Amino acid sequence: MVSPFSREANQQSFSVRTAAKYALNAAKNAGSSGAHINVQNAASSDHKTGANSMGRIKVVYKVFPEDVVDSFDDMKKQIGGCLPKDSEVEGYGEEPIAFGLKALLVQVTFPEDETGIVDKFETDLEKLSGISQVQTVMVRRTSR
Repeated sequence: MVSPFSREANQQSFSVRTAAKYALNAAKNAGSSGAHINVQNAASSDHKTGANSMGRIKVVYKVFPEDVVDSFDDMKKQIGGCLPKDSEVEGYGEEPIAFGLKALLVQVTFPEDETGIVDKFETDLEKLSGISQVQTVMVRRTSR
């Protein structure tokens, strides 16, 4: 009869051996990989061009109007007018909600190095006339 304690000890020693084997293989693979980076490329943020450019933050907002609107042209002008410095609108879209109500989707890029710029812009959007609510749908970092 085998005691349950010896079975647990065998399972643990097997796990330890397996983990050590994987760590050893990973170290061998890392040492033999062909991905060598020279000092100039390591210092640059853009390995392809060598330029030190900051990334950008892309945000998609869903802007809900106060009432049913036929055209979002006036709202687009207002949004363009409250953009922070070095930010730009990359595109607009429309999403049907219900009963003829549509939301305006706005994709904006912001500089990565300014703290709080995304939240401030969302707050500024909510203050515009004709807008009832603003939702952040997506936030991601990009190198462009």
